[in-house]
Formats: sequence, structure tokens, C-alpha cells
Amino acid sequence: MSARLLTAASQGQMAAPDLARVRILVVGDVMLDRYWFGDVARISPEAPVPVCRVVKREARLGGAANVARNAAALGTHCGLLGVVGADEAGNEVERLLREGGITSYLKRDEGIATIVKLRVIGRQQQLIRIDFEDAPSDVVLRDKLTQFNALLPDFDVIIFSDYNKGGLVNVAQMIAAARAAGKIVLVDPKGDDFTPYRGATLLTPNKSELKRIVGSWKDEAQLTAKAHALRTSLDLDALLLTRSEEGMSLYTGSEDLHVHADAREVFDVSGAGDTVIATLAAMLGAGAKLDEAVWKANQAGGIVVGKLGTATVTREELFGA
Repeated sequence: MSARLLTAASQGQMAAPDLARVRILVVGDVMLDRYWFGDVARISPEAPVPVCRVVKREARLGGAANVARNAAALGTHCGLLGVVGADEAGNEVERLLREGGITSYLKRDEGIATIVKLRVIGRQQQLIRIDFEDAPSDVVLRDKLTQFNALLPDFDVIIFSDYNKGGLVNVAQMIAAARAAGKIVLVDPKGDDFTPYRGATLLTPNKSELKRIVGSWKDEAQLTAKAHALRTSLDLDALLLTRSEEGMSLYTGSEDLHVHADAREVFDVSGAGDTVIATLAAMLGAGAKLDEAVWKANQAGGIVVGKLGTATVTREELFGA
């Protein structure tokens, strides 16, 4: 099996594909990211913690919704299937989806609250994150599976964005149905067991996620062996390991591809994985080769870590005007 390093020279000047014709369905754990920005000038007299006087509030799509936001920002036609509560935060998610040009197939669960991650930021630094979350009910998840099967014919690429919040308990059945329908299936995995993702086209774990499944490795050769063993056992076409400052490594049945990270100042890594998998889906849906898709996904990840919070990359940033 050969190994290859992807470089700017090897990829050349890539023409912008027709992303407007790509139809992507994102399925997974939907969240609302809230940011409270403020000034920090003193320490609380009640406890040794900073006092943040909030001056601005902002809401953004999070989790699987941020994946959809990234796909839509690239110009694709994108739909989102997930579960939110019948509450104010769920309404906010729906509003943001409309503003982002994303088709909503959200199920509203009367028995839960929408997952919210609240970040308090002072002086350009995150002071604290507060999470609110409930798992969806069984009835709503069954309805979601039925709707997924009905939506399959309308999309080319399916992304499963798993944040281990209970929204993808039926992912094995969904993957089987999608592959039987000839769809490209990408998975951003979580947890201690990857077997529910068996049969997907491609998995995109980061280093810590992969280590939880295969254990640690002492060198590159051992990592490669473990990655291929996992890829084979799960019947995957490919496994893409995202490696932060080390770039990415793609393991397929025919070769290993490595791409170095872009040399950029890292401002915030939150949501970078969402950008990577959304870019992969857009490129593959437009007919790009796998190495081309990985190259552009790496570039997109490098751009987005230079932005604050869960951000996106536009088609113009990735391909030029």
C-alpha cells in the first residue's frame, strides 16, 4: 500500500466546482450556541472569579445545525433533520435556519428542552461554558427515522453529525438505508463504540476520538496499522483522521494520504470539525475526487480556526472570487 503527501503542487489550481447543485442532508444532534460578550474589569467580592458585564448577546447554530450552516455557506442545497424542544430556543434554531437558507426538517419534542451551550466571553477569551441538554424521547426518534427514509431520494450526500446527545440512536439503520440507496455517507463520530457507523463511506474522527476506540500508538506505522484495521472492521471506504496542527491523514484501501495543516494563527478551534465534514460533503457531492475533497476540507478547517466561535467558510474564501 502506498503513502502520499498532498501538497499545493500536487493538487494544482483547483477550479471551483458547481456546489449549487449539491444536495446535502445533515442528520444529528441539533444545538443552539449562545454567546454573551462582556467587559471584565474586576474580581467578584463573593468568590475569586471575574465579573463579566454583558454588553452583547449572539445566537448561532450549533452541533449538527452548524454542519448544515457550513454546507449552506458553501452554496449547497442543505436540509437538516434533528430534534429540538417546543421552546424558545427551538424557535430560535428555526429562525436561524431560515436566515441561513437551510431547509428545516426538525422534529419538536414536547418533553425536552432544546440543547443550548452558553459561552460567556470577556476580553476575547471564554470565561465559562454552561450546557443545557436533554435526550429526545423514543416516540420522536421513531418519527425521525420514518422521515429520514422518506427524505432519502431527495439528497445526494448524507452527513451524520453525532455529538453523543441521543439524537442518533437509529444511525445504524439510517446508514444501511442510505448506502442501499446509493448515497455518499459521511459520519463525524463520537463515543466508545463506532460499530453503529458500519458501512459508511467515510468517518472523520479526531485523534482523541480515534484513541478511545483503537488505543494509543507509539509511532506513525502503528497508527496507520490501527487506522486500517478499524476501517476494514467497519467496512468503510475511507477513514479521515483530523490531527489539529498535524493536518489530516486519509486511509483508504489503496493508499494513505497525508496533508499538512495550513500555517495560520489559531484563534478558536470550536466547530472546525463541522467545517471539515461539510466541505468534504460539498466537494464529493459535486463529483470531486477524494484527495481533492480532503485538500479543500483541510484548507477550510485552516480558515475557520482563525475566527471566533462556531464560524463558517464561504465559497469565495475557499476558491476565490
